[in-house]
Amino acid sequence: MAPIVENPHSQTADDVAARLQVDPRTGLTEQDATARQKSFGPNLLQRQKTKSSLAILLHQFKGIIVWLLGGAAVFSGFLGDYIEAFAIVLVLLINALIGFVTELRAARSMEALYAISEVSARVRRSGKILEIHARDLVPGDIVLLEPGDIASADMRISSCTNLHCDESTMTGESVPVSKSPEPVADDALLGERTSMVFKGTSVTQGAGEAIVSSIGMETEIGQITHMIHTAEDDALPLERRLDKLGHRLVGLTLGLVFATVILGLFRDQDMAIMIQTGVALAVAAIPEGLPIVATLCLARGMLRMARRNALVNRLSSVETLGSTTMILTDKTGTLTENRMEVVRYILSDGPVETSDLAPANKSESDSLNWALCVSACCNSADTSSSANSAPNGDPMELAMLQVAQSAGFDAHSDCGFTGDAIVHPFDPKRLMMATIHKTRTGVVTLVKGAPEAVFGACTQIHSKNHPVPFDTKEHDRWLDLLGSETAKGLRCLALAVKEPDSAESDPYTDLHLVGLVCLADPIREEVPKAIAACRDAGIDVVMITGDHPETAAAIAREAGIAGPDSTVITGRDLRGFDPESTDNDMADRIGKAHVFARVSPANKLDIVTYHQLQGRIIAMTGDGVNDAPALKKADIGVAMGKRGTQVARDASDIVLLDDAFDTIVAAIAQGRIIFANIRKFVVYLMSCNVSEVMVVGLALGLGMPTPLLPLQILFLNLVTDVFPAFALGLSRGDDSVMRASPRDPTEPIVTRALWFRITWLGLAIAFSTLGAFATALFHLQIGSDKAITVAFLTIALAQLWNVFNVRDRNGGLLLNEVSRNSYVWLAFAVCLVLVFTAIWFAPLSQVFKLPSPGVDGFALAFAASLCPLLFGQVLLARSRI
Repeated sequence: MAPIVENPHSQTADDVAARLQVDPRTGLTEQDATARQKSFGPNLLQRQKTKSSLAILLHQFKGIIVWLLGGAAVFSGFLGDYIEAFAIVLVLLINALIGFVTELRAARSMEALYAISEVSARVRRSGKILEIHARDLVPGDIVLLEPGDIASADMRISSCTNLHCDESTMTGESVPVSKSPEPVADDALLGERTSMVFKGTSVTQGAGEAIVSSIGMETEIGQITHMIHTAEDDALPLERRLDKLGHRLVGLTLGLVFATVILGLFRDQDMAIMIQTGVALAVAAIPEGLPIVATLCLARGMLRMARRNALVNRLSSVETLGSTTMILTDKTGTLTENRMEVVRYILSDGPVETSDLAPANKSESDSLNWALCVSACCNSADTSSSANSAPNGDPMELAMLQVAQSAGFDAHSDCGFTGDAIVHPFDPKRLMMATIHKTRTGVVTLVKGAPEAVFGACTQIHSKNHPVPFDTKEHDRWLDLLGSETAKGLRCLALAVKEPDSAESDPYTDLHLVGLVCLADPIREEVPKAIAACRDAGIDVVMITGDHPETAAAIAREAGIAGPDSTVITGRDLRGFDPESTDNDMADRIGKAHVFARVSPANKLDIVTYHQLQGRIIAMTGDGVNDAPALKKADIGVAMGKRGTQVARDASDIVLLDDAFDTIVAAIAQGRIIFANIRKFVVYLMSCNVSEVMVVGLALGLGMPTPLLPLQILFLNLVTDVFPAFALGLSRGDDSVMRASPRDPTEPIVTRALWFRITWLGLAIAFSTLGAFATALFHLQIGSDKAITVAFLTIALAQLWNVFNVRDRNGGLLLNEVSRNSYVWLAFAVCLVLVFTAIWFAPLSQVFKLPSPGVDGFALAFAASLCPLLFGQVLLARSRI
C-alpha cells in the first residue's frame, strides 16, 4: 500500500503522485480507493468523549467545602437531627443547580471541528469526475477545486490557475494566499507552504487540482484537534483559592471537634452531649452559605458581563479574568477588523490619502484618475450584494473596487471604455493581472500586480503632460517608496497602464507606471485606548499572530503594544523551544517580547505554557482554529463572537459578542470588582462563623450551658449570613479598580491581615453574645430556654450589624460602598423579618426552640448587638487592613 508522503510541500507534484501511486490524469480506481479506505480509515477527526450532563452535575459537588457540608448532613442524620440534615442537603442542591444550568452548554468544545468533515468533494476516479462525501477521501485522490469549496483534506497542488485560499483561521493571514504548484523549502512555515491546500480552508478564487496527501487526524487541523484534546484544563485561580480555604476549614473543623470531645471527657461530660456539641461546632465552623453566595455572585457577574457583550461559559471564569496579569492577543479579527482597506495611493505627483477622496476632487489629478481606473476595472471582485449574499472576491480587490466606487468613479464616463474587457487572470508566474479595454480611439491595457514584477515590466512613469523614463534611478526611488510603505505594515500593489496598437499585443511589456496602492487591515478604533487602559491596570499585552513580521510590528506599534525599537520573534525562532526550560536566551527573549509573528498553533501553546510557568495568569484571545489549543490551555480563553470560528468559541471560557477588544477591559474590571466583593463577603461570613464557634467553645470552656443549638446555628448561617453576604456580592464597585496593579496570583482570598480582622470581629460578637446570655441567665433569671433565645437574637442582630464592618478602610463612616448598596439594606430588612418570625411564629419557634424572652430580653439583645459594630468601626479607624 502507498505510504503517506512526508513534507509534500517541498516535493514536486509529480514526485508526490508517484509516491502515492496515482496518475493525476485518471485518478485512483474504485478498487484502489476502497483498499485505501480500509487501510487508512475514514477522513474524520477523532472525537473526544463529550462531557455528559451527569458528569457536569457531579462536578458541582467537587469542592471540599461541599464535601464538608455533605459529611455534616450525614452525621446529623445519623444522630436523628433530620431537619438539620435536610436543610444542609437543600443548600447543596440549590448550589449545584445554579452551577449546572450555567455550565451545561460549555461542555461541547469540539463539535464544530467535526462539522468540517460534513461536506462533499469533487474527485477524479477512473477518469471520471465524481462527487463523494468528504469522509470517503483517501490519500492519492485527485480533488478538483473551485471558488467556494472548503478543503476536506490536506492536498498537494498539481495544477492551478489564479488559485487563492483563505487561510486566516489556520495561520492568521488576513488576505487570501496565492497558490502555486511549485515546491517550497522543506522548512517552510505553515503560512509559507503555497503548494498546499489545508483541510478547513476555503477557495476564494481561481481553480485547480490537488492530490490528497493527508486525511483525518494526520492533517494540520487534525494535529490542532489533538492539541485541544491534550491541552491541560487547569483549575482556575478562584477554584484554587476556594479549595485552599476549604482545606483550612477542614483542619479547623476537625481540630475543634476533637478538642471539644477531649475537653468534655476530661470534665466527665456525657459522650452523647459532647458529640452533639462537636456537631454544633462543626456546623458553626463551616460557612454553609459560602458556596451558594459565591455561585450567585459569579452568576450575577455573568449577567453584568453579558450586558457588556461578554458571554461567559464557566462561572469561575468571571473572577479569574479580574486576576489576569497578561493578555496574549491574536491580531487578525481581534485587534484589526479582518478586512482590507485602501489607505493611500503613492503617485508620481505625490501621495493621496483615501480619506481625502471625494467625487468633487477625484479629477484634479490625472494620475489619481488612472489609479482609480485600474483599481476598478482591472479587478475580478463583485461588490453587488443582496440581503442573502455578501460582496464576493479577493479582499484586496474588493477594497480597491470599493474605494473607486466611493470616489464616484465610472469606467464609461471617466475613462471612455466601451464594450466588454478582455481579462488576463492573475498569473502566479508573472505575479500580475491585466485587462484590455476598447475606447473610442483605440485600446487601453490596465495592469496590477506585485510591485517588483510590475516595476520590471515598466519603461516609463505615467504623466499627463509627458512620460518620464523609468530608469535605474526611478526604479530605485520607487523601491524606496515601496519599502517605506511595507515597513508600516501595509500591503502594496503596483498599478500600470499602456495604450497598445492592438488588443493582441503582450499586456505585460512597455508599461507606464501609475503608482502604488497601499492597503491595510485597519486596526479597531477602540483598541489603542483599551491597550492603554490595560497598561494603567498593570496588565501586559502581547500580540501573537500568524501574519508577516512587518505587518505584526506595525499593528503592534499603532495599537500601543510595542515601541518603535521592539523586536519580533517568529515561529522559526521558536523551533526547538522548550517552555519548561529556564536556562537559555530564548526563554529570556520570550519573557520580554511583545510581538510574535508567523507562529504555529504549537508555538502559541508553548508561549502560553511558558508564561503560566512564570506564575502569570493568562488571558488568551483569538478567533481562528489555530487559536483553539492555546485558548483552552490559557487560564482564560477569550474568543470573538462575530468573526470567530465556532471551534475557537467552544474552546474558550468567554466569548465577546461584539468582537471589541475594549470589552475585555470592561470584563477585567468587572472581574476585579467581583473578587473584591467575594473577599468582602468571605470576611463577613467567616467573622460570623468564627463568632459562632467562639460562643459555643467558650461556653463549654467556662462550664456554661450551650448558648446555641446546632439547628439555630444552621439557621444563622443560611439566613442571617447569606442574604447580607449576597448583597455584598452585588456591589457595583467603581473605575478605581483599573488603576491598581493586578493582585498577586498566589495571594489567598483571606490574607493574614484579613484573618486578623476576622478574629477580632468574631471575638467581639462572641463576647457580646456570651455577655447577653450570662446576663439573661444569671441576672434576669428568665430560664435557660429564654436565655438561649437572647443569645440567638444577640448574635443574629450583631451579625447583621457586622455587614457595615467590612467596608473599605478608606470609605466614609456613614457614606461608603456598603451603606450606598441598596441590596444591603434590603437584605437587612429581610433578615430582621426572618429572625423575628422564627421567634414569634409558633410553629417555627417550636422547631428552633426559641420562646419569646420578653421585653427585657429583647432590649438586652438589641443593646448587646451594637457593641461589635462600635468595636468594628474603631478597628477600621485604627488599622491598616
